[in-house]
Amino acid sequence: MPPFANSSTITSLRRTSVGASRDFVVHVLREWQLTDLIDDIELCASELATNALLHGVPPGREFAVRLDLTDDLVRLAVRDSGDGRPEIQHPDESSCSGRGLFLVGELAADFGIDHHVVGKTVWAAFKRPPAP
Repeated sequence: MPPFANSSTITSLRRTSVGASRDFVVHVLREWQLTDLIDDIELCASELATNALLHGVPPGREFAVRLDLTDDLVRLAVRDSGDGRPEIQHPDESSCSGRGLFLVGELAADFGIDHHVVGKTVWAAFKRPPAP
């Protein structure tokens, strides 16, 4: 497993983009031998990619998914060119949506939003398991 690494992919605006984002995350985490983190990071990638697809990317543009590996963290980042301001929602029990950022906040050690001149990056950091 490398001590430091990064990998990224650009995803177009199609319904299959969320699945492609999940596949990318699973592939990279397996390559990095971090299989213990797959379930949580795959779910968060799905939520953040869905948000980018539904709320963040203007028509005709794409979003990017990136994973970064440091000594103690894996950082998932989804960047889009939209100007929306993501916020944790508090939906009622009967709502079918609105829980994505809440789930990310519960699963990740930390998460946040970096605003850019054009667009934003929503990121989540996960503690890297100790080496055997």
